[in-house]
Amino acid sequence: MSTKTYDAGVKDYALTYWTPDYVPLDSDLLACFKVTPQAKVSREEAAAAVAAESSTGTWTTVWSDLLTDLDYYKGRAYRIEDVPGDKESFYAFIAYPLDLFEEGSIVNVLTSLVGNVFGFKAVRALRLEDIRFPLHYVKTCGGPPNGIQVERDRMDKYGRPFLGATVKPKLGLSAKNYGRAVYEMLRGGLDFTKDDENVNSQPFMRWQNRFEFVSEAVRKAQEETGERKGHYLNVTAPTCEEMFKRAEFAKECGAPIIMHDFLTGGFTANTSLANWCRDNGMLLHIHRAMHAVIDRNPKHGIHFRVLAKCLRLSGGDHLHTGTVVGKLEGDRQSTLGFVDQLRESFIPEDRSRGLFFDQDWGGMPGVMAVASGGIHVWHIPALVTIFGDDSVLQFGGGTQGHPWGNAAGAAANRVATEACVKARNEGVEVEKHAREVLSDAARHSPELAAAMETWKEIKFEFDVVDKLDAA
Repeated sequence: MSTKTYDAGVKDYALTYWTPDYVPLDSDLLACFKVTPQAKVSREEAAAAVAAESSTGTWTTVWSDLLTDLDYYKGRAYRIEDVPGDKESFYAFIAYPLDLFEEGSIVNVLTSLVGNVFGFKAVRALRLEDIRFPLHYVKTCGGPPNGIQVERDRMDKYGRPFLGATVKPKLGLSAKNYGRAVYEMLRGGLDFTKDDENVNSQPFMRWQNRFEFVSEAVRKAQEETGERKGHYLNVTAPTCEEMFKRAEFAKECGAPIIMHDFLTGGFTANTSLANWCRDNGMLLHIHRAMHAVIDRNPKHGIHFRVLAKCLRLSGGDHLHTGTVVGKLEGDRQSTLGFVDQLRESFIPEDRSRGLFFDQDWGGMPGVMAVASGGIHVWHIPALVTIFGDDSVLQFGGGTQGHPWGNAAGAAANRVATEACVKARNEGVEVEKHAREVLSDAARHSPELAAAMETWKEIKFEFDVVDKLDAA
C-alpha cells in the first residue's frame, strides 16, 4: 500500500476523486467551488483534493479505507470550468452522496464543505460559489417558521412592500427614549421598526426594559393608526438558554416578531429559535451581521447566495439582502439571484445571476428579502423595481434624518412607496421615471417634499468589489 507524501501539494491517490465521467444523481448534493491552486498543482489535482478533503479523504492512504465503500461515500469532482476573465482560478463542480450529511443539519453540511479544506495548502484560495440542495434534503429541514403569505395575513398588509426602520443611534439611547423613537416612526406610517444587530442587553439599555417600552410604543401606535405594527426585538444572546428566555418574554409582551443574528449566533441556535417561533406563532427576522467577513472576497470564502440558501433551510421569515443602491456592497444581478432563492419555489440555473444549479424548494415557504442599508426616498423607485412587493424596505437615517422628525420621515417613506407601487401598477417604469413619480406625489405631501430636498444629493456610487464573473 502506498504512503507517498505530497508532490507539489497533492497526493497521487487524491486523483481517484477526479471522476469526469460521473453523472450526478438527483439525490446528490452539488457544490461549485472557485479554486485558485498553488503553482505546479494541476486543475484536476486541485479539484480532486478539494473533493477528497471535504468528504472521505485525508493526506495519505489509510488501511481503514478498506473497511468501507469509498466509491459510494466519496465526493466526486466531476467537472471543471474556466472562470471568465480569470486565468489563475477555475470552477470545480463536486457531487456529494446525501448519506454524508445529517438530515436537517445545515451545521453538518457546512462543517464538511467549508471545514478543513479551506486551510488546505494545495490551494491558494477557495470560494464556495453555490450549492444545489437536493429536494430529498430540503424536505428534512423545517425552513421558515411562517413564510410570506402567513406574515401578510398576520400583519394584514397586502399589495406593497413592508416598510421598516432601524432605530438610530443604534447604541446609547435609554429604553424609554428608544421606545419614543419607535412610537414616532410607527405612527408616521411604517409597519415595523427594529433593533440593530448589536443591540442586545448593554448597561445603558437592558433587554427587558427595552422590550417593555417598545411594546408599549407598538400598542399605542396601533391604537392611533388602526394598523397592525411590530418591532423586531433582538433576542440574540450569549447563550441559547438566555436567547429563549428573551423570546418567551417577547411573546408575553404580545410582540408579533423577534430577531436573531444568524451568523454570529450560529446555525444551531438559529434552527432551534426557528422551531420555537413555529411552535409559538412568532415571526422571525434575521440579520446577517458578519456576512461580509465571509462573502466579500471574490476569491475566498462563501458567496452570500449560499448563506441565503442555508438560512432558508435553517429557518427565518426575513433576511437582510443589501439594497444594491444603498451604502452596502451588492451587485444587482447577483442580488436578484439570491433574492429569488429566498422567495421562489423553483429557480433554474442562470449564470447571468450567478446561479450555477437548478434549485427546487418544493413546498417550503419563502423568506422576505429585507433591503436595508443607507436608503432614502430617492432610492424607493429603484427598490420597488428591484425587490418587488415581497420585501421589506428598511430605512434608518432615511427616516430619522428627516428635518421634521421621525414621524415625518416615516410619512415620507410611506407616501413615496405607495406612489411608486401605484405608478408601477399603472404600467409606469418607476425607476426610469423616478423624479416625475416622486415629484407628483410630493405635491400632496410636504413631508415627502422635505425629504426629497434633504437627500437630493446623497448617493453611494462606489465600485462593487464582488462582481459576477463575466468575460
